[in-house]
Parts: sequence; C-alpha cells; structure tokens
Amino acid sequence: MNTAPSPRIAPQSQPLPADVAERMARLVPPGMPPPQIFLTVARHAELFKEMVDSGFLGPTGLADHKRLAPALREAIVLRTCSAARCDYEFNLHEQTISRRMGLSSAQIGDLREAAPDAALWAPELLAVFRLVDGLVERLDVDDATWAALREHFDETALLEITQLVGHYTGVAMLAALARPALDRYR
Repeated sequence: MNTAPSPRIAPQSQPLPADVAERMARLVPPGMPPPQIFLTVARHAELFKEMVDSGFLGPTGLADHKRLAPALREAIVLRTCSAARCDYEFNLHEQTISRRMGLSSAQIGDLREAAPDAALWAPELLAVFRLVDGLVERLDVDDATWAALREHFDETALLEITQLVGHYTGVAMLAALARPALDRYR
C-alpha cells in the first residue's frame, strides 16, 4: 500500500484560537474545513495573522489584487505549481477555485504537461507558460519568450506576473518543508 508521508509540521489543532479563527473565516467559506497549508502556517499565529491582515493571503490565494484576469492568474498559479512540482497546491486550487476562476477541466489537466496544448490556450497564455517554466526551472527568461510576452503584456503586468510566480514558488518550498496532507474537498 502506497501511503503519503506524515506531515513534518503538524497543522494547528482545532478549535483555533479566536484571533486565528477570525482570520481563517475571512479565507474559507462557512462549513468548509481550512486547507492543511493554512493550518500549517497558522502554527505561527503572528505570521498567519500578518499574511491575512496585510491582504497577502486572501480567499483566492496569494497577492490577488484583482489586476490580472482571474483565468490568467489561476493558469499562472497552476503552471507554477506544476513547474515547481508542488502537487499539494495544484490539488488545492484544482479542487477549490480553478474552475470558478474560468479554467476548464481540460485546461487544468493540460497545465501539468511539459508542453501545453496550443489548441487549449491563447498565444499570450502560451508565452506566459514559457515565462513560468523559465523562471521556475532556470531562473531565466530567454529573448524569444520576452519578445512574445511584450506582444501581449505591458511591463507592469509582467512585473506582477513574475511576482505571482515567485510567491507560488515560495508556497512550493513551504509544502516541500512541511509536507501537508492533501486536502480532500470532493
């Protein structure tokens, strides 16, 4: 029998302390159990509260300031999770918000592929996926990718996209450290 490894950092036990519970309620719909990674970060209550209070962590993920189209943002998150080999976060988004943000089941599955299917994506998304792959895998942006990106995005959007990739690469690092149990929302 193949079993997942135990978490290295146990999630915060419930019931949550009142101040942590109040922040968690801002993130998670009533009746839905909190994601394991939220409970893991909540072990450091001050950090968790700071992340929520600052708006860095919100109901649709990290640093969602509503400047990127929801489907674009979610595709970037999932592609980053795939490139960073973070099954935990990919699974969490796929189960909870990816479809609500506008991605189809075929697109979600395709984001795990080494070469996304051009029939499923607009040219600007294919360029963004090359950016994500280059940043996560090589910390590099080749000139051809830059040229393709500039056909579709201004510099401010590219700065925000790059920060989003960095934030979710950080989540992959946290998941690698803590090894949270997979969430089961289905």
